[in-house]
Amino acid sequence: MKIKAAVLYEMGKSRPYDESNPLQIEAVDLSTPGYDEVLVKIHAAGLCHSDLSVIDGSRARPLPMVLGHEASGEVMECGAGVNDLKQGDHVVFSFVPMCGHCIPCTTGRPALCEPGALANTKGTLLEGGMRLKNHSLDGLRHHLGVSAFAEYVVASRRSLVKINTAIPYEISALFGCAVLTGVGAVINTARLTAGQTIVIAGLGGVGLAGVLGALSGGAASVIAADINPYKRAMALQLDAHHVIDPADSNAVQQVQDLTGGGVDIAVEFAGAIKALEFAYAVTKRGGTTVTAGLPHPSHTFSLSPAILVGEERTLKGSYLGSCIPSRDIPAFISLYQTGRLPVNKLLSHTIALEQINEGFERLANGDALRQVVSFA
Repeated sequence: MKIKAAVLYEMGKSRPYDESNPLQIEAVDLSTPGYDEVLVKIHAAGLCHSDLSVIDGSRARPLPMVLGHEASGEVMECGAGVNDLKQGDHVVFSFVPMCGHCIPCTTGRPALCEPGALANTKGTLLEGGMRLKNHSLDGLRHHLGVSAFAEYVVASRRSLVKINTAIPYEISALFGCAVLTGVGAVINTARLTAGQTIVIAGLGGVGLAGVLGALSGGAASVIAADINPYKRAMALQLDAHHVIDPADSNAVQQVQDLTGGGVDIAVEFAGAIKALEFAYAVTKRGGTTVTAGLPHPSHTFSLSPAILVGEERTLKGSYLGSCIPSRDIPAFISLYQTGRLPVNKLLSHTIALEQINEGFERLANGDALRQVVSFA
């Protein structure tokens, strides 16, 4: 079938993106779903820094590729072997397809699925195939098994989580990355318990989801940190207890004064080494620092092993919020529906597919929280 999609042919184009147009909106061919695959009509797809990092070349991927990994949609057709979904079901995508058979999957860590990671690196679906071609009949790669900046997609059944049909698509899309990564890093990776203090460093859509997760999890003090005053103001609107500009010369001291020596947990979402250094510096003795950001692979972070040992610190990475999507997406949606996780407040812009380059320029400039492409 012919569909409209946003295709990336070249990484590292100059900004502003609304002039250089790194994403080309064009008609492409989408083949029918194969075994254990599903055809999904995309209704909403979020713009995320993980897409931006491919556009700017920080995270190299094989090209050409249809980007987009945070999305929700409606099942249109199921391939052979898919017996637990049907036409009309609503689904949210997980950006790591999970085979269910490798050691990480069978030991409760499906975010580290080995076949899923291999497929994502190659830009294929879980079983190794590609279902997209451009006008020259050249194969188009799939971004993280999703490629959501398109009217329709074919995805592995292992990339999909069935959800309640009552939630609007523009909101349910956010659960596929911003909420999974942000809330999951706080609840699953850092293992926040009620009464603890926490710093959230980096207040994009994922970081602000982390703020909501910390509040929902019963944190006694939620301190939100970002160099962007607009994002700090948004954190206050979401009921963060304090905001800090980490660029201030006394930023670490400010946190220590607020908490009596440092926080129990600091989670970094900025994808910047300075943000991680700040998060580590404000973590108290015996505390936990989590990084969920993805800086350029060549960037490194140094620390003193003597401090790590002598203060019994914990430094952890978090991917996909250490989530089990089939468990956590419905659980987080339930929290949203009861008012305890108001992720609708993260949605700053709803745009058309034709405005996607403008949207990524807005994201790169720090002028947006979560933008969603709506396929009305």
